[in-house]
Amino acid sequence: MKIQLCPSCGSDRYVKSGIVNNRQRYRCKSCNYFFSVNKIGKKIDDYYVNKALQLYLEGLTYREIERVLGVSHVSIMNWVKKYNIKRPYNYNYHPTYKILNGSELSMYFQDMDNLSGAGCIVTELGDKFMLIKWERFRD
Repeated sequence: MKIQLCPSCGSDRYVKSGIVNNRQRYRCKSCNYFFSVNKIGKKIDDYYVNKALQLYLEGLTYREIERVLGVSHVSIMNWVKKYNIKRPYNYNYHPTYKILNGSELSMYFQDMDNLSGAGCIVTELGDKFMLIKWERFRD
């Protein structure tokens, strides 16, 4: 099975030639150039990375973000480590969130009781919206 063309001459005539760093090496039959093929993996769109980090900063746990975005909690944890994201920890509250469509969101904001004594953030998630709400601190 031919994977790619030789990066040196562009030929599709090559043979396997060992393994280096757990990657298959090949030798081109036309120019004797040795090369390896890059690992093919699944790349997650930057939109989901940004949303996951935004939700993490808003206080959602890795598992909650996983349920909302459909991205592995391990990936989210790796992004937090990679970008060195630090969120301010406050153990006095935990935000609640709801997933709403446009009409549900407008109905939510029409009822002023939903907003008194609380803060909220609305973020877009494709064709829906996520409303994150937390209680304000009382002195």
